[in-house]
Amino acid sequence: MIEKIKIRVAYQEDAEALLEIQKEVLAEETYLITTIDEFQRTIDDQREWIQVKLANERETIFIAQYQEEVVGWLVFQSPQRKRLAHTGTFGMMVLNKYRGLGIGKLLIEKLLEWAGHNPYIEKISLGVFSTNERAIALYKKMGFIEEGRKINDIKLHDNEYIDDVLMYRMVLKN
Repeated sequence: MIEKIKIRVAYQEDAEALLEIQKEVLAEETYLITTIDEFQRTIDDQREWIQVKLANERETIFIAQYQEEVVGWLVFQSPQRKRLAHTGTFGMMVLNKYRGLGIGKLLIEKLLEWAGHNPYIEKISLGVFSTNERAIALYKKMGFIEEGRKINDIKLHDNEYIDDVLMYRMVLKN
């Protein structure tokens, strides 16, 4: 099945699919800071968000597509500050029923390829819940290194905290 996954740049027409994936993943309440009740984005908001990301040469959004279904996506965002313009962070979401198949790996490979050709991006970073062991293992496998932790930074419930693990990888230029 993994050989049938297509990775491509997002289009504004993907807004609804991206929004639905985001809502489904947020509803799991497992590995994201935003909770489903906080999330208010509309399809029009999502279209505009896609347009803004794709108009910035230091940002991008990739889609994982299986047949005609969008099953996951990755967004890379770069700060506007001059001294941080060589960096960026990414976030990724894959529908639950498609996890464990290598889709996250394909999305990250595409990001690394894109960044390798991007004249501005030199460092890719991310934050991941310390409880998300599968994601941390994937990031390490993809060459990301833990550079720090924000201890007890994420409060799940009363008296239940977890760390935000900060990871990075320098970009190999092609």
